[in-house]
Amino acid sequence: MSKEKEKNLRKQMAPYEKATMRKSIYQMVNTFVPFFLLWILAYQSLKISYALTFILCVVAAGFLVRIFIIFHDCCHYSFFRNRRANDILGTITGVLTLFPYRQWQHDHSVHHATSSNLDKRGTGDIWMLTVDEYLEASTLTKIQYRLYRHPFVMFVLGPIYKFLIQNRFNRKGARKKERVNTYLTNSILVLLIVVLSMLLEWKSFFIIQGTIFMISGAAGIWLFYVQHTFEDSYFEEDEHWEYVRAAVEGSSFYKLPRLLQWLTGNIGYHHVHHLSPRIPNYKLEEAHENTPPLQNVPTVTLSTSLESLKFHLWDEEQKVFIGFRELKKRALSKVQKDEKRTSHARS
Repeated sequence: MSKEKEKNLRKQMAPYEKATMRKSIYQMVNTFVPFFLLWILAYQSLKISYALTFILCVVAAGFLVRIFIIFHDCCHYSFFRNRRANDILGTITGVLTLFPYRQWQHDHSVHHATSSNLDKRGTGDIWMLTVDEYLEASTLTKIQYRLYRHPFVMFVLGPIYKFLIQNRFNRKGARKKERVNTYLTNSILVLLIVVLSMLLEWKSFFIIQGTIFMISGAAGIWLFYVQHTFEDSYFEEDEHWEYVRAAVEGSSFYKLPRLLQWLTGNIGYHHVHHLSPRIPNYKLEEAHENTPPLQNVPTVTLSTSLESLKFHLWDEEQKVFIGFRELKKRALSKVQKDEKRTSHARS
């Protein structure tokens, strides 16, 4: 894509970059009200059936993912036109989703500025090694990496570590506003947990909140994972890296069924979001549909997205993701070829 085309593509996003107050308020109502209502119903259902409680928690988890999308928009100052309004709602939704607002805002901004850049990995992204890096790594690093990329670790243990441990501490070099926001978020969380545990009985509170947290946390990590881990993705070293290509080719269009698309706040239009983070989530689909160059981006469906679980390493030569099995096959093939050469040389 030429520089002129890239410039024009970014210009085409401009009409969608302003938040609409009416739509933002409406989204808050149709997200927060159902979430709290489902939480109360789940608590009441404990007297009837744990199976019913679980079903209600699953649906509530979907709405918590939607709350996270609102939080996410606030971090980009795209949910409201007023920055202070974004900061206030972002902090509130950060408490509900267990993310300190300022801390995540910083890390996510770095992610947007460095996504798909092989020389600038490590902040706000999923740990990914290239084939050469993996082959040259120590045995300990290989074991750690394999464990990290295992679905159970990533989608079950991952939310526990990320939300309950990592998010509770400030990063090195964090500024005062960020540090204070993390302390504030942690303090409010402790207060809420203590009060609600006393009012609702701590076992009931943790059964409901724990279930919602685990489901929504796994779903959130899955969405982030599949949006940047697909076979023909885009990764380049810094000198060849291009922002627009990274957005359009390095972020997937996750085409979900309508209900899931609604619950996930259109985040499946991730290529549009990376191209222009200032577009509110409720305008992402419109921007995609009205911009012809975006129609040919990498598309992932609910069924094909499962294939991403086998992608573990980035092959810089072929520009594709491969799995550990594929790497093993290549190594075996190389050994066999070497043996044949040695055999022919001897004969």
